[in-house]
Amino acid sequence: MTLLEILVVMVILGLLATLGSIQLMSYLGRAKTDTARLQVQELMTALDLFRIDVGRLPTTNEGLRALLVEPVNVSNWRGPYLRSQGILADPWRRPYQYKSPGEHGEYDLVTLGADGTVGGEKENRDVANWIEQ
Repeated sequence: MTLLEILVVMVILGLLATLGSIQLMSYLGRAKTDTARLQVQELMTALDLFRIDVGRLPTTNEGLRALLVEPVNVSNWRGPYLRSQGILADPWRRPYQYKSPGEHGEYDLVTLGADGTVGGEKENRDVANWIEQ
């Protein structure tokens, strides 16, 4: 083999690696959005269980932490309602935003996606309990 042939092979391998990396990053972004959607559903289930036991949803001040640690002056709390506190953060390591009463229903539960701002597409898309996924 000549040096030119080896260089051509190296360039082709580099291009293939670049294309593979781009596709892999696309899958990773989609996986994080899917994970956020599943976490929102799990948090919604935990909030329903909290409401069944306590008779109300956690207040905005109590936050989602009330699903792990019994709030002050609450009776019939039978938690924790979540397996770990890791789910209180979205896949981008930001806490889920919770507001009760919400602007879109009894409560609002949202993560703002990879960019951390309202709106967006693909991995920047918001994931919330009121948004159809």
